[in-house]
Amino acid sequence: MDRIAEKFTQAKAEKRACFVAYLCAGDPDFETSIEACRALIEGGIDILELGVPFSDPLADGLTNQLAAERALNAGMTQAKVLNLVRKIRSFSDIPLILYTYYNLVFSQGEQAYIEAIHEAGVDGVLTLDLPPEEASSLLPMCERVGIKNIFIVAPTTPSARIERIAQSASGFIYYVSRTGVTGERSELADDLADAVQRIRLHTELPVVVGFGISTAAHVQAVAAVADGVVVGSSLVNCIAHNATDPTAAVNALRAKVAELRGS
Repeated sequence: MDRIAEKFTQAKAEKRACFVAYLCAGDPDFETSIEACRALIEGGIDILELGVPFSDPLADGLTNQLAAERALNAGMTQAKVLNLVRKIRSFSDIPLILYTYYNLVFSQGEQAYIEAIHEAGVDGVLTLDLPPEEASSLLPMCERVGIKNIFIVAPTTPSARIERIAQSASGFIYYVSRTGVTGERSELADDLADAVQRIRLHTELPVVVGFGISTAAHVQAVAAVADGVVVGSSLVNCIAHNATDPTAAVNALRAKVAELRGS
């Protein structure tokens, strides 16, 4: 079952973009993280992207770095990330994407890693620092078990490079709306529609836009030109601002996702 493709097909039939939500797994602790994920799912998100806590998250801004730090300090491990996935699978069939770094894959061995995330119920993996040229052994392992490989396109990516990325990608293409790391921004890039169209010249996969999307107006603007919208830091901040009060954190997430989705 291709949960990711089904979700994009459903959204297209409903004439809307998919809402993709990011949280760091285990932030601020395991049990609160489960309830945070539940709140977003019940709030109507389409795809859940789980960041795997890592000591050197080079693509992440301060908000997500601190989320990873909170999770690691609370004892989160890769094994516990998969336990979190299993917990989510006990109450939801939502598509689940792991947002991770290649050190965390390589340290376990690619085959063992893919088998483990597949068994847990993961649908796709976005390995931030793994370019297609270095993924030749990982790609067929993922394909055999139905794990999708999501790759990033940046504003600076030339057309020939987009074509190379599209040849290796599955699930969807992740377009980074601005250069730099993750984090909330006050304004969207003004060339977003042109950038999405440029990617579509090279692929039939859905194009999802992330990095810097933090308001309902941002979500609406991106949804008008892309197949999906990723919101991360503004959701993570709901936890950061209430890290010692799990109930308040979950309530803040419920309110924020309703605000962002305009519901």
